[in-house]
Amino acid sequence: MNSKDILIVCALEIETQEELNDFEPFSDDPVWEVLYTGVGKVNATGQLTERLHRSHLHYLPEMPKLVINYGTAGSRKIKKGQLVDCTKFIQRDMDVTGLGFMRGQTPFEDNIPIILDYDHVEFNPIGRRATCGSGDNFVEDRTNYYGEVVDMEAYALAKVCYHYNVPFISFKYITDGADEQAHEDWEKNLADGIIEFKERVLDELES
Repeated sequence: MNSKDILIVCALEIETQEELNDFEPFSDDPVWEVLYTGVGKVNATGQLTERLHRSHLHYLPEMPKLVINYGTAGSRKIKKGQLVDCTKFIQRDMDVTGLGFMRGQTPFEDNIPIILDYDHVEFNPIGRRATCGSGDNFVEDRTNYYGEVVDMEAYALAKVCYHYNVPFISFKYITDGADEQAHEDWEKNLADGIIEFKERVLDELES
């Protein structure tokens, strides 16, 4: 797959440590198109929707053939310091169980599954296929923990890609245990994952 067919989406530049080159859409030899959305589901939804809608209207750049999300995450089930592929996504802070809906289910949205499943995406150099629970809070206890991995953007990105029928996969570097030490561990470890992401994911795309 050509690099210009790929859109890499990240929440924050500090997570990539300037290791991803800026994309020039009219260059003869673009490297990677990188979109920084900001933190949280609303920012992620707005920024990616704007980018894909431009392509939908036939403006440049063209519609990507694959959207790759890279970022940091917490996990109580996967050891810190590992890069994990996520192919299933759920909205962990959507809880309308009091009205009879399932946890993670958006009310009256029957045409969209509770868990967005991208197991079918062909490109996956890691192959664990973890479930990521996304929500607008930083997880430091069991109250908001749902899935193997927890973050704040991936579900929103997956849902936008679902609407535009674009393949999606997320790679998360586990910085913390989603526990009472999570904020300290995240700050200490957030810069460590980008090199592994480049070596295990981007280099595989270029090979």
